[in-house]
Order: sequence, then structure tokens, then C-alpha cells
Amino acid sequence: MNINYCSLPSQPPPSLPAGLEADRLDALIAGQFMWLNGTILHYYFFDGETDGSVIAIPGEGTTRWVSWVGGKDQQDVVRESFQAWKDLGIGLEFAEVTDRTEAEIRIGFQRGNGSYSRLGRSALTVGTDQRTMNFGWSLTPPGERSTALHEIGHAFGMVHEHQSPFAGIVWDEEAVYADLAGPPNFWPPEKTLNNIISKYRPSDVNGSVWDPDSIMEYPFHPGLILQPEKYRAGLFPPGRISEIDAAFVHRWYPPLGAAEPPLLVPFRSVPLGLEAGAQADFVIVPEATRDYTVATFGESDAVLVLFEEVDGEPRYLTGEDDGGRPDNASVSAHLLKGRRYVVRVRLHSAWGSGQTAVMCW
Repeated sequence: MNINYCSLPSQPPPSLPAGLEADRLDALIAGQFMWLNGTILHYYFFDGETDGSVIAIPGEGTTRWVSWVGGKDQQDVVRESFQAWKDLGIGLEFAEVTDRTEAEIRIGFQRGNGSYSRLGRSALTVGTDQRTMNFGWSLTPPGERSTALHEIGHAFGMVHEHQSPFAGIVWDEEAVYADLAGPPNFWPPEKTLNNIISKYRPSDVNGSVWDPDSIMEYPFHPGLILQPEKYRAGLFPPGRISEIDAAFVHRWYPPLGAAEPPLLVPFRSVPLGLEAGAQADFVIVPEATRDYTVATFGESDAVLVLFEEVDGEPRYLTGEDDGGRPDNASVSAHLLKGRRYVVRVRLHSAWGSGQTAVMCW
């Protein structure tokens, strides 16, 4: 049985100030790819005749142009997989759009180029004519729906489970490199190292325990894992969202409450009182059209995002992650009288007095 594997695009290490305390650094790394809860993630399927690129054909030593466009049957598997995550009751929303410039997640189905997804918010760094997610093989055969669930997990900010430092996996590295170098993956050694052999830092992973049933876990043939001994005969996860997966996404994206977020009034600070990883939402309804600034205050690290409601849907305007800097998160935008805007603040960590506030002016 041949096994196709997902390969994450290379990601530069986070640019964080030197000398941060360990707890503060861990909190920043843990939240660096996570969306603000309540975000509507718009996804788009490439559909143009010129949407495609030239790729090296695995195992052939040749190149050719291959389209990014997928058939309705492939797209439907992805749509169903977004719904499967939503059915968990998480606070993220998903909306399909037909304009690629409106999409945070842009999906291709280029065969021969592997399956992958950008991690969470890193999708925002990709140009609007480029893919943030690709499916390199058919999603319709039995069991392949798990590929769509897996890549969407990456789009939420989830990483590969087998690379968890808590897994305790000892590889037969020579066998792993040989297996991945052959069909159907044809991976060079550096790709195998980055996507299988290497371990994440504890702050990078989805939890403090290894979940071999996770949708983010790869299957592995017999003879690739030396330890734990029970997996010497192979590791074959069930290919569905596990209970631990569901708990993880609920921690970062809990169901949204029915209560209206409080109004953020100009020149009136509001204490946040958040624990690390928690989020607070506010509404701004300007009484005058002018430039406004929204900022956090206090000894804390936070990510701050401003949305404008358009036809009842919050659309991203601007945001900032203070990323461990000595100054706080601050954004400025030209707001229109009578329009409705949403402010979301997630606290990475706090120290000193621990008191944090938000204000607009």
C-alpha cells in the first residue's frame, strides 16, 4: 500500500526579541499562527484556465504545466470537510467566495505537487494569486477525505502530530528516508527530515500529550517506527477528527456567546482581565467620520484586529501582533460615522501587574 504524505511549506522561524522569559516566549510561539476567534475564513477554489504552474513530475525527471483547478467532486469533499470541523461547534466560520482577493484560504488541486496548507495566519503572507492549500491527489477514494480534514487542520494552526516531542517516537531513520524517497512521494532527504524526523518544540505542538488517533497524525508502514514498540507493525490512525483534536480547537476557538459585545467608547479605557490565550471582543460605532486609533495598554503581549461589518459580516481591516515588543499592539484606520466595527483582542501573556486594557480614540 502506497501512502501519500502532506508536506508543510517551509516557514521562517518567528522573529522575536532576544532575552524574553521562557513563559512569555512559549506563549508567543503557541499563538503565532492562531486566528482570532469569531473570524470568518473565506475560501476560494481556483477556477481559471491560466491558474496553474510548471512543476517537476515526481519520478520522471521532467517538468510540465499542471492546472490548479479541481472538479466539483474534489471541491465537494473539501466543502464537506469544512462543515465537519464546523459541526464541532467551534467559533470560526467558513464562507466560500468566488473572488480570490476576498479569500484567506485559496485552494488548488494540482496533481503531482503534493498536498499541503499554510499554517493558520501565515496564509495572510501569501499573494492573492497563489495557493495557500493544495491537494495533490484525488480526495474521492475511500479514506482520502482525511487528507482534506488534515489540511484544514493546518489552516487552523494545527501541526503534525508525529513530530510532537511528547510522542516518544524513535525512527529507523534509514528506512524512513528510503521509504519516502520512493513512490508515490519521491521526497528528497531534507523534506523527510522537516516533515517527519525532526521534532517540534513543546510550545509548537497541539497539546502536552501525543494523540496517535489525531487527524494530524500520518499513517506509517511497518518497519519505520522502532519505539513505541507497539507501532513497529505500523501506525494507522482512523482518519477522522479525534476527541483530542476537538478539545484543541475548542480551546482556541470556543463557541461564540449570544450576548452582544460591549461598546468601545472613544477615550474610555476598558480593563480586559484575560488569562493567557483568552480573547475579548468589542464593537465601535463611530459618531463622526475620522481617523481612529485602537490600542492595548499594560504589561502584556497581545494580538489586536479590527474588522468592519459589511452586510452583517465582519471583514478584516487591519491588525497587529505586538510579538513580544516593549510597545503594545496598536492599529489606526479611517472609520465612517454610523458604520459598525468589531475589535478582537487575544492576550498572549501578561507579567508584572498583569493589568491590561484596551481603548480607542
